[in-house]
Amino acid sequence: MKVLVTGGLGFIGSHTVVELQNEGYEVVIIDDCSNSSEKVLDGITAITGKRPLFEKIDLKEKSKVEDFFKRHADVQGVIHFAASKAVGESVEKPLLYYENNIGTLVYLLKELSRKSKSSFIFSSSCTVYGQADTMPITENAPVKAAESPYGNTKQMGEEIIRDTCKVTEGLNAIALRYFNPMGAHPSSEIGELPIGVPQNLVPFITQTGVGLREQLSVFGDDYPTSDGTCVRDYIYVVDLAKAHVVALQRLLGGKNKTNYEVFNVGTGKGSTVLEVIKSFEKVSGKKLNYKIVDRRPGDITSAYADTTLANEELGWKAQFTLDEAMKSAWDWEQKIRS
Repeated sequence: MKVLVTGGLGFIGSHTVVELQNEGYEVVIIDDCSNSSEKVLDGITAITGKRPLFEKIDLKEKSKVEDFFKRHADVQGVIHFAASKAVGESVEKPLLYYENNIGTLVYLLKELSRKSKSSFIFSSSCTVYGQADTMPITENAPVKAAESPYGNTKQMGEEIIRDTCKVTEGLNAIALRYFNPMGAHPSSEIGELPIGVPQNLVPFITQTGVGLREQLSVFGDDYPTSDGTCVRDYIYVVDLAKAHVVALQRLLGGKNKTNYEVFNVGTGKGSTVLEVIKSFEKVSGKKLNYKIVDRRPGDITSAYADTTLANEELGWKAQFTLDEAMKSAWDWEQKIRS
């Protein structure tokens, strides 16, 4: 069975390609390599023993999307990762984000709507909840006004898919709302490769640990949490990748209850920034150079998932601990710097 993975050379995409190939799917990757590298194909091949098909396509070019689906008419499932994802950049360049994240989604859905049957998994985010009123966050928590154009593209993306599913009988879709992905494949063949200064906490920690960054800034220690630092739900990227496979299998097997469903994908446990730093110090045996600085505008206090729905409906549960995920991130960082 052929599955298209857009953005399949990226952090989460590449790990999902590995899990799909391990399950016997034939995978085609589309990626424009604007935030990734073709070398990731070598890592995927080293892990799985099979090189996925790869097409370097910019999904903003509608004619190329149409041409792809003509040539690959046998694609039965699509997992859509390809999107710009830096919150700060989205504030500075909103039109780039709306074009890249919304326009490309519309082109994909247009092609899938022409098929008699198709399955679509959307890479969404817990940013749609904003600062939720209660913890842990369930899928029924209200979607709040987005803090950034990036967050808005995830909200709008979900709405576009839902509206399309309402009028497209053969289209079945699942939006997976991720919490905070981290780590690398245990083989250290693939992992997170941020271009420039990392936007996420864990790669900034590992880059500081390896000496690439001088110091980590912890934004605020006066939040109403156990140690004053922000709380997030950190999920191991391989666990997250496996959630995509089971979500796709749910649709392909006709087990979905409606033709548009939403699931939180997290561990169900919140960790503070200082707890994440302590985890790094534990697995690496190194002291991390960090300092407390002023709060960062737009940061919410706390966000962690209620994963009951995914556990019960998808039969999926995060397996790896924070320390295990951190160890994989540290192993990967050391490998790529050696």
